Amino acid sequence: MTDQTFDSPDAPRGCPVAHGSADLVRLYGDEVATDPRGIYERLRKEHGSVAPVLLEGDIPAWLVLGYRDSRRVLDNPRQFARDAHFWRDMREGRVAENSPLVPMLAWRPDCVSQDGEAHRRLRGAVSDGLQAAVDRGIRRHATHFANKQIDTFAHLGRADLVADFADLLPMLVVARILGLAEAEGRRLVESCAQVMKGGEDAVTHDGVIREIFGELAERRRTEPGSDLATNLLEHHAGLDHDEVVMHLRAILIAAHVTTNLLARVLELVLTDASRLSGLISGQLNISAVMEEAMWNSPPLAVLPGRFAASDVELGGHRIEEGDLLVLGLAPGNLDPEVRPDPSVSVHGNQAHLAFGSGPHECPGQSIGMSIIEIGVDILLHRLPGLRLAVPPEELTTTSSTWTSPLDSLPVEFEV
Repeated sequence: MTDQTFDSPDAPRGCPVAHGSADLVRLYGDEVATDPRGIYERLRKEHGSVAPVLLEGDIPAWLVLGYRDSRRVLDNPRQFARDAHFWRDMREGRVAENSPLVPMLAWRPDCVSQDGEAHRRLRGAVSDGLQAAVDRGIRRHATHFANKQIDTFAHLGRADLVADFADLLPMLVVARILGLAEAEGRRLVESCAQVMKGGEDAVTHDGVIREIFGELAERRRTEPGSDLATNLLEHHAGLDHDEVVMHLRAILIAAHVTTNLLARVLELVLTDASRLSGLISGQLNISAVMEEAMWNSPPLAVLPGRFAASDVELGGHRIEEGDLLVLGLAPGNLDPEVRPDPSVSVHGNQAHLAFGSGPHECPGQSIGMSIIEIGVDILLHRLPGLRLAVPPEELTTTSSTWTSPLDSLPVEFEV
């Protein structure tokens, strides 16, 4: 902590609390729900590429807004650790056990929460398990569940492609490859959404997820199957029960985040007639639309979190050992230093931050993209005359600290 003041824009700025909590922007609540981009722009103007903010419970953090600074943090785990044992506010008891930050930021026995050799051991097991899932036919599961979901509304001539399709497809596919029954996968859709939303129910719903995966791990010890739970249990890395459960949880949370990307891809398709006709005719590849969505509306707007392993300078600010940093993937992708004109096409440019970077870059991104590709293709070819049922300007988003999901995507089509 420091006693210096920060009236000069050129002065180094110490830990977030030094600004005084009354002066800090809250990265949660009503304003974030309705205008996260406005908050990011204001913070960038006032503080530069790194800004002090408050998370739920008024816990201080640094929000990294700059693209290059985000890459520096993500690519340097020795300076910016993922291990929450470094987190000063957690160590010193300022984060309540029932805080909605706990499911997102607290230490867990998974590869997401660790660095170095421990991370490599656990990530290797996860990567092997995910590859085995691909080899067993991830596209087959995606095709099955896409058609099954469409069957529920194809005869109606209308649907909400968020609630009826995007919110479910990635979750059902990934739940299947993890080893869950379809009913369990559907049950966990709401729990994952509540964990990402935050608020008073986040810890309770996180407990539901852990309980279901704990039961699955116990079943697979005596009844092995052709699924990722069994792969983790049998992997030569020797994962214990808690490590298996926490990795199943982490993969399912990632699947939930993929629902946001699927919805944004569908939004781009249905609000641009040339994209829609190009995809139907085969003249446009869905990967180009996914790239645009990942740049402009990444599935995670803000990535939790990194912890300063020592005092360090970042974006003109003095970050102190134990400070929490959260990575603004959405504002980083729109950083005017790397994208001075956001209207310029990003086709072919995969340097976005949507999947993170460095040693913790999402290992299952190809699975998520395959699910989206298959889901969009089947949807467009099964629903003739597919079109938005409302003007594009009526589409809304309700954001949380971490995500900015589309609320609904009402459509009409011929039957």
